[in-house]
Amino acid sequence: MSTTQPTIDQVSALTDKINDMVIAYLPSLALALVTLILGLWIIGLITKVVRISMEKSKVDVTLIPFLCSLISWCFKILLFISVASMVGVATTSFVAVLGAAGLAVGLALQGSLANFAGGVLVMIFKPYKIGDLIEAQGHLGVVKEVLIFNTILVSLQNKRIILPNGVVSNGAITNYSAEGIIRVDLSVGIAYNADIAKSKEVLMKVMSAHDKVLSEPAPFVGVTEMADSSVNLAVRPHCHPDHYWDVFFDINEQMKIALDANDITIPFPQRDVHLIKE
Repeated sequence: MSTTQPTIDQVSALTDKINDMVIAYLPSLALALVTLILGLWIIGLITKVVRISMEKSKVDVTLIPFLCSLISWCFKILLFISVASMVGVATTSFVAVLGAAGLAVGLALQGSLANFAGGVLVMIFKPYKIGDLIEAQGHLGVVKEVLIFNTILVSLQNKRIILPNGVVSNGAITNYSAEGIIRVDLSVGIAYNADIAKSKEVLMKVMSAHDKVLSEPAPFVGVTEMADSSVNLAVRPHCHPDHYWDVFFDINEQMKIALDANDITIPFPQRDVHLIKE
């Protein structure tokens, strides 16, 4: 079996064609290579600056590496597409496919992406932190963990509550710990024939004697309602959020003891019945 050997003219033509291609594409390849190296260096610099800025802004430490990686990869994808177009690679169809794939993934993971975005917002703006007592989406509890997709609370009944960050970030959040001071709202009823001034004095002494009740803001006692069977008094001590339940239970108990000791009646519900004899 014989093989066809390339002639000198064919080899020469092939060599000339290769030389022409090198001459034609070498500047583009060199420019693309320089762009790639310089672009990667600039992306690294941008990522470093962003990391330092987030650290100075006290962004959550668990969020910083993820955001830096996300920013870095977004810029790198744009850089690679630009470099490919510089060397003559058609990128239009690639960009279209990438966009369609991104849209499909976005629709498929719509709920998860909303929770992810909510988690990013929570970690950046910090409406609450671990250890805070908050109320969100109808749930009251202490923040145990703040994750990228959800927030975990421990309720006052020691139940574990998992809240998606998407709905948390878009809803109302009540943070009872943020200001460092919380008011305990209590109420007690006294008889209509009781001395209101003396009752207020007794209740003020109860709050002033408690070591976890703050003197500033000052405790307050005032009449809130003339009810059917009693005159209702609002009792308002302030304390640190960590002491809320101690103050709540202690003051309730000590109010009863102090009122009894001063012969101030806490009345039962009463109803007057009038009998008409025909």
